[in-house]
Amino acid sequence: MTVIKVGTSSWADRTLLRSGWYPREANTPAGRLSYYAGRFALVEVDTSYYAVPAPETTQGWVDATGDDFTFNVKAYRLFTGHPTPVATLPADLRPVGGPAQIRRRDLPPTAYDELWRRFRAALDPIAAADRLGAVLLQFPPWLARGDAARRRIAELADRCRPWRVAVELRHGSWFDGRAALETLAFLRDHGLTFCCVDMPQGHPESVPPILHATAELAMVRMHGHSTAWDGGDKEDRFRYVYGDRELRIWSELLTELAEQADELHVLFNNCCAGQAQRDAERLTELLAARRVPAGRSRR
Repeated sequence: MTVIKVGTSSWADRTLLRSGWYPREANTPAGRLSYYAGRFALVEVDTSYYAVPAPETTQGWVDATGDDFTFNVKAYRLFTGHPTPVATLPADLRPVGGPAQIRRRDLPPTAYDELWRRFRAALDPIAAADRLGAVLLQFPPWLARGDAARRRIAELADRCRPWRVAVELRHGSWFDGRAALETLAFLRDHGLTFCCVDMPQGHPESVPPILHATAELAMVRMHGHSTAWDGGDKEDRFRYVYGDRELRIWSELLTELAEQADELHVLFNNCCAGQAQRDAERLTELLAARRVPAGRSRR
């Protein structure tokens, strides 16, 4: 039976650290990750979106977790087309005398290739320990469907091989009518995991939650349904509690989705004051009640 791994999109965000979810004795980065890994079998690394971590850092993550723990790593934002503060690049790769924020086109090809080399080197300790679930390519809401976008996705995926790659698309054109079938077929043909997102609907960057597997690994990211999605800050956008009825319905839907794949990753991204952890724990319990193999959660 397909294993469903449940986790959250962060283990060290500031609101979580202030929430009291961690016991007092888990007072170091390694201690907190070790505590987290004792309760969940999966986590998404969000910090790699903001800066490429050092291999020494990722080795520390491996050392703090057990053999059956899994990291999904979000790709650095410059790779996926997001505006990137120059200050987040390694000092020797920063363009001199330019704007404070750059895009991929602003970086010389040699520097861009070197940045990818360092990103891969950062993931090597995780992959060597067989803890790397997938690299998540999260594209910006303005990346519309088209041949150029598909070529870009394929090129980035090739840079990640042989690791598994998940793709999160956030422009409605990818899922408008029959385009959804073509999008899923494209991902399937390239061996890429479609990252389904549960999020508020009716907004410019809303995409529908299509529960479909396009590779051996299926993935769902749970953003919640905050009413402040358009106007709030990051904390307001993800401040949402998945109710028990909602989670029961999701446990049924995820059990059905799991039948399409060899493995399913479910990540709660409603990271506000420990709510993602609480919701992930409850979903794990509900899946266990359905006798679905799932990531651990110990109260």
